[in-house]
Amino acid sequence: MRNPTRITSARLLLASGACAMLAACGGGGFLDRDRPDEFAVQRQAPLVVPPDFNLVPPAPGAPRPSEGTAAEQALDVLFGGAAPRSEVESSALDRAGSAEPGIRSAVGDAQTNTVAKGSVTRDIVAAPQGDGATAQAVIPQG
Repeated sequence: MRNPTRITSARLLLASGACAMLAACGGGGFLDRDRPDEFAVQRQAPLVVPPDFNLVPPAPGAPRPSEGTAAEQALDVLFGGAAPRSEVESSALDRAGSAEPGIRSAVGDAQTNTVAKGSVTRDIVAAPQGDGATAQAVIPQG
């Protein structure tokens, strides 16, 4: 048989636990903290009347006035915009001259004259591919 006092005490324990949980959900107690107001953290700037009242709205279909593309703006921010060239840079560019428009297609042509760099460059270009584990340095005796 069941013990009636045991059932009553279990029910009483469950009821008091449920009441304690419900009391914790209320407005008072240790869970009610003062939280900062997110709108009071930052000060609002005062409203200012713009100084130019002669602004006209853009015409429909007119191109938007822009200050360059996003890429140009990023380059200006990173590198400070167009800087004047130094004397050395200007001199080097003047001496180099300008390339022909079709220079890239003419480089691979068989009729293009090239300069022989010597046997060392030929050996480097003709070296077998690999990780270089068996590479050796040969110093010419002379």
